[in-house]
Amino acid sequence: MKKGEESEAMIKNRNRYWVLRHGKSIPNERGLIVSSMENGTLPEYELASEGVNQAQLAAKLFQKELEVNNIPLANVRICYSPFSRTTHTAKVVATVWNLPFEAPHCKVIQDLRERYFGPSFELLSHDKYQEVWDLDEKDPFAGPEGGESVKDVACRLATAMDIMESEFEGCAILVVSHGDPLQILQTMLNAANQHKEPLYNDLASILKAVQVAPILSQHRKFALLTGELRGVI
Repeated sequence: MKKGEESEAMIKNRNRYWVLRHGKSIPNERGLIVSSMENGTLPEYELASEGVNQAQLAAKLFQKELEVNNIPLANVRICYSPFSRTTHTAKVVATVWNLPFEAPHCKVIQDLRERYFGPSFELLSHDKYQEVWDLDEKDPFAGPEGGESVKDVACRLATAMDIMESEFEGCAILVVSHGDPLQILQTMLNAANQHKEPLYNDLASILKAVQVAPILSQHRKFALLTGELRGVI
């Protein structure tokens, strides 16, 4: 086997993954930052009607991808954040596919929750996101006061990936989460796909190795629209 071919075989994951940002939510409509677990799980912050439509469309698009890849619905798993807007999105998708919203088909994973932006941003205008993203670009290890840094989120997303890899095998996994977490997850997975360090040949080790400032500071390059579906690995 040639050196290049060895590199291609380094990342060994047991499943295939797609990410889906939740549909347009009531906080999105109101232009509010809702990032704490306390507020994020409230029923009044679930999907807006447009977001339900987006989730239904995403479900149909994903079903087409499954057909193209000859993946049966029996092999699909939905892993989602506990926030009301992501839970609502996951339920809509499951309904479109006629999947029961319970194990083993659907699993809530706490580490897929929204990035907490801290008390100085909570329930304020979403225009303030840019302040955090500017900070991220300068130093992804320094988060907003009382909130999570990019590095903090990256660590728990790596844990979420480890949970999914350990509990499922041979599945098509739809990860339903939020804008910042999914940007950060894609940043790590993209770096992992390019990782050539021979000391690591499992996904968990590589995801840990790529959590460095030059990589994490670029997460905005992987932004998703509400309701946007994207294949990752």
